[in-house]
Amino acid sequence: MSLAALSVAAAPLVPWWVIAAFAAVALLLVGFGVFRRARGVWWRALAIAVLLVTLANPSLVEERRDPQRDVAVVVADESPSQRIGDRARATEAAVAHLAQELQKLRDLDVRVVRAGKPGEGAPLGDGGTQLFTALNRTLADVPRQRLAGVAMVTDGQVHDVPDEEAARELGAPVHVLLSGKKGEADRRLVVAHAPSFGLVGKELTLTIRVEDLPQGAAPQGRARLTLRKDGGQPIVSSVATGRDVTVGVTIDHGGPNVVELEVEAGPQELTLDNNRAALVVNGVRDRLKVLLVSGEPHAGERTWRNILKSDPSVDLVHFTILRPPEKQDGTPIRELSLIAFPIRELFELKVDEFDLIIFDRYRRRGVLPNAYLENVVNYVRKGGALLEAAGPTFGTPNSLYRSPLGQILPTEPTGEIHEQGFKPRVTEQGLRHPVTADLPGQGKDGKDPSWGRWFRHVEARTVQGVPVMSGVGEEPLLVLGRVGEGRVAQLLSDHMWLWTRGFEGGGPQGELLRRLAYWLMKEPDLEENDLRASIEGDRLVVMRRSLEPDDRPVRVTGPDGVPRELRLEPDTGGRYTGAMPVTEPGLYRVTDGERTALAAAGALNPVEMSDVRTTEEKLAPVVEATGGGTFWVGDGALPDLRRVQPGRSAAGRNWIGFRANGDYVVTGVSETPLLPALAALLLALGTLLAAWRREGK
Repeated sequence: MSLAALSVAAAPLVPWWVIAAFAAVALLLVGFGVFRRARGVWWRALAIAVLLVTLANPSLVEERRDPQRDVAVVVADESPSQRIGDRARATEAAVAHLAQELQKLRDLDVRVVRAGKPGEGAPLGDGGTQLFTALNRTLADVPRQRLAGVAMVTDGQVHDVPDEEAARELGAPVHVLLSGKKGEADRRLVVAHAPSFGLVGKELTLTIRVEDLPQGAAPQGRARLTLRKDGGQPIVSSVATGRDVTVGVTIDHGGPNVVELEVEAGPQELTLDNNRAALVVNGVRDRLKVLLVSGEPHAGERTWRNILKSDPSVDLVHFTILRPPEKQDGTPIRELSLIAFPIRELFELKVDEFDLIIFDRYRRRGVLPNAYLENVVNYVRKGGALLEAAGPTFGTPNSLYRSPLGQILPTEPTGEIHEQGFKPRVTEQGLRHPVTADLPGQGKDGKDPSWGRWFRHVEARTVQGVPVMSGVGEEPLLVLGRVGEGRVAQLLSDHMWLWTRGFEGGGPQGELLRRLAYWLMKEPDLEENDLRASIEGDRLVVMRRSLEPDDRPVRVTGPDGVPRELRLEPDTGGRYTGAMPVTEPGLYRVTDGERTALAAAGALNPVEMSDVRTTEEKLAPVVEATGGGTFWVGDGALPDLRRVQPGRSAAGRNWIGFRANGDYVVTGVSETPLLPALAALLLALGTLLAAWRREGK
């Protein structure tokens, strides 16, 4: 409905200063005439007034106005802290009340905005509850002169609160309806200090604090703390509350180590979500110590040395037995330039310091007594790694299989040695094992490998472990096994150096030996039976690797605690993969019933859950700056709504007001001169004639 409005406007024929100067002179003349009591002075004054009005050129302006409806915005907080207790119910009741009552008010459009819900239009960061960001997006097309007011239904834990100056720029009252209750208390776990890196095998110190909020809600005491590493067995301890305490964590492996901490419920609890904390510590190996013992000089010896020395993180200790004890050539000891083999230091005192021990074409000839080889067996059983690159003596009585090492070696020699050309092939299980899967040039779909031939293969029978490569007659060539907590591998040929020399095109010796060494040293990325989870963009990607086909679904539990099933599809290299969208930040736990994997999306310990008590303090400056009001609606007491005029109070004891702006859009304008030119001329002449007539009497 259009309305009409009248106003008077002037379009002077000459500049205003000219009119003012003329009026001043005229006023002096009229004043002089009045002083002299001249006849006809008032008629002259009237004539001058007519001339002044004519010069001002006034007109009557009529505007046709289209009234604009005001806009009221209701912002509903749907952040994770709103799931606590009855807050969600109280929020929905308040939003429904506001929407219903606002619809009853005249000339008012209502917009309901739901904000703060994880994963909706916001990246998985640690920005907390962003209500004002959502409000500004909603008001992008609303002129500030049409905004009647804003009502926020929240627990007060808002993390993008503007300063008072920015709040005033809204130009309308902001009302806050708090969904919780006064006097709430809660216990939380705070990780005060946590390094992001740690040395593998070393203990890392974390600083934590168990707080009962508000401070002093409970006397200082002790609480039970549970710690888990990578979803493993819990470690329970008791810690003091109300002050910083240190907790030691041993880094077990390289790469991400997920540490979970959980404290028992306190005397008063709003939620247990902030009684838990998680952190990711990247394990870094200080230096990998490898002991390489070559039984005799041979063409392939330098292959091992070059590959191990090319890795800057490897400290290599290499000994080659050049002069065995049985060699008697009469050379005086003082004239020998050879370094004595420190067998006692290496195999008794410092054997546990090595990450990997390699025997390259080693044979028994009295250099290492059986007692020292027994130490190697114990070292492997306790978690060490052993690799034997067998030469032709493996099939003889001098074989290491005839020593204490035979207890842990994965194969038993048959005594046959094949001296003929053959191409190493990856076995069916090797196609699924991370050490040999997807090796360059391995030949797929039954095709021959593209790499060069070898010419010696020591025949052996697999006793334990998994043959991942085969040689002559499909007999095992590379066998991997586990003994106790350690790992062993056996390569039944000493001709890998042919690949290094590029014979017949060479082969992937560098990649194969690198994978083999790191599998032996328990690199997590090379586990053959493993479940892994990672966050890629806004998706959770799950990969399961196994030596046997396994298409079972996995169960995924997100930060909200709701389990979901995820089916995995077969991939290459013994892998099964699947993905699902990530909707909120936090820790995702994936399990297949046997193994558990963890993945962190966004912040593991979000600011949203750092303090979950309902508070009016954070929004109080905005409410005060805009003239709004704060109301506690957690108990169901909802305020009344009314329209108020600009400049009037917008909140009372039990009511909130929305401003009636009265904004409009001008749709048409008509202008009518108040003193047309002809009328002005007649009036001026008439008054002048009247003045002349009066003066002539």
